[in-house]
Amino acid sequence: MNSIFKRRSIRKFSEDSVSKEVMEKIIRAGMQAPSAMNTQPWEFIVTNKKADKDAIAALSQYAGCVKNADYAIVVLSNHKKDSRDDTWWLQDLSAATENILLQIAEESLGGVWLGMYPDEGRVSALSNYFNLDESLVPFSVIAVGHSEDENKFIDRYDASKVHWRER
Repeated sequence: MNSIFKRRSIRKFSEDSVSKEVMEKIIRAGMQAPSAMNTQPWEFIVTNKKADKDAIAALSQYAGCVKNADYAIVVLSNHKKDSRDDTWWLQDLSAATENILLQIAEESLGGVWLGMYPDEGRVSALSNYFNLDESLVPFSVIAVGHSEDENKFIDRYDASKVHWRER
């Protein structure tokens, strides 16, 4: 539970580098996510290229933090792997994205989930920039790096939002 409780959306990163080995662990965590009927429809673009990060940062007013992150992870849905209707992949990719964020916290790094889908402009811009096949749909971008601030626990439990039904 430590990773869950210390995970925060981090948008300010130091200049320290994250090793490729740590990034692989982070991606492995994403691939451990549950998926409906075990389709595992995810693919990932993992980049620390300045041009890529700058292009992603320009996609929305909320994505500017990607410029200073060490890495950006573009989480994609491969619709060729997912022959079901178009609804379940959203849950699959959400689970993969959250697993990545939890592993980032486990590695004492900072990260933030940047929504791309369903914003057609962002999806189209990412698809065009990375020259993606139409079966690959950008779902999210995760900025990853060493946080300038310490991830501190903030208790978000709100008993008024829990509706107990007991015998």
